[in-house]
Amino acid sequence: MTKPAITFPLLFTLLTFIDVSSTASNVFNVVSFGAKPDGVTDSTAAFLKAWQRACGSASSATVVVPNGTFLLKVITFGGPCKSKITFQVTGTVVAPEDYRTFGNSGYWILFNKVNRFSLVGGTFDARANGFWSCRKSGQNCPPGVRSISFNSAKDVIISGVKSMNSQVSHMTLNGCTNVVVRNVKLVAPGNSPNTDGFHVQLSTGVTFTGSTVQTGDDCVAIGPGTRNFLITKLACGPGHGVSIGSLAKELNEDGVENVTVSSSVFTGSQNGVRIKSWARPSTGFVRNVFFQDLVMKNVENPIIIDQNYCPTHEGCPNEYSGVKISQVTYKNIQGTSATQEAMKLVCSKSSPCTGITLQDIKLIYNKGTPATSLCFNAVGKSLGVIQPTSCLNR
Repeated sequence: MTKPAITFPLLFTLLTFIDVSSTASNVFNVVSFGAKPDGVTDSTAAFLKAWQRACGSASSATVVVPNGTFLLKVITFGGPCKSKITFQVTGTVVAPEDYRTFGNSGYWILFNKVNRFSLVGGTFDARANGFWSCRKSGQNCPPGVRSISFNSAKDVIISGVKSMNSQVSHMTLNGCTNVVVRNVKLVAPGNSPNTDGFHVQLSTGVTFTGSTVQTGDDCVAIGPGTRNFLITKLACGPGHGVSIGSLAKELNEDGVENVTVSSSVFTGSQNGVRIKSWARPSTGFVRNVFFQDLVMKNVENPIIIDQNYCPTHEGCPNEYSGVKISQVTYKNIQGTSATQEAMKLVCSKSSPCTGITLQDIKLIYNKGTPATSLCFNAVGKSLGVIQPTSCLNR
């Protein structure tokens, strides 16, 4: 099996190409444009003015958000810009406490079509308690907004950012190329609904490293069209683990390939590493995936493939997933399972999983009895010591 072609030379080039310390000749402090660091005054217009000046600069520019608390409503920082931009935040950016302010926008802070861009530092607090309460009460609530979004961005570094209390996803990439996310912290209560940490789709050449994610949903969610994605040195939990999927939401759907999750720790999460697809026809696929050098601490489902996902029992009963899963390796995964069934590989009857490799797995049920494994329509091989006993078909 060929290891995923994560483009480390390209990553090195990107890291040298975008200097997060920035030697920008033009510095635009949002306070100079009327922003107030009092956490009460709406600073949206001032941030936009600073951005427009930086974006129009003929030479490298820096937007500075200094110490203090700044209130921002829905905002789009649009590109492409003329030169490289660093968005340097040392203060705190907060959202309006009234969740109805966002309407159906879908996002709070959006960076659209930015190239050669760095977002460095700062705390972003979406203050979503009111929204979560609405969701939990069963009221007619808005769909919620993503905290920090990047659409159609290229050559981006996101470093040292803390995102708190997102309504839904903390940070999303959609249609992006060559993005490095490092040393970020994404935090929401474990019981907050649908608060994914980092969500990626239709993006290529993404690295997510050295980060902590504690949320009420997936720590990292990997959607259709994701290629060459490296996750390393992740601390996940609480949350739902690292998930490829849900896939097969649509019939015609792009695939996921060349994904590596390594050198990471999962603590008290619902899942460890998961591949999930709706039980529906689909043109999608998952291939060339490596899960390796992982530690599970009291994780409910340390290793799981679920191709029968149909939570509402509508639109998918009696269907089989069309997503083809192949060439997936689980290597050196150790720790404790909160449930006896530590390894569950439930694949599609119409498109069985093939090329599954289990190597050096040691998962112990924390209640003292032996852990078990469950496989359906999963074909592959086992190498080294496998605990619980492998159930793969050969």
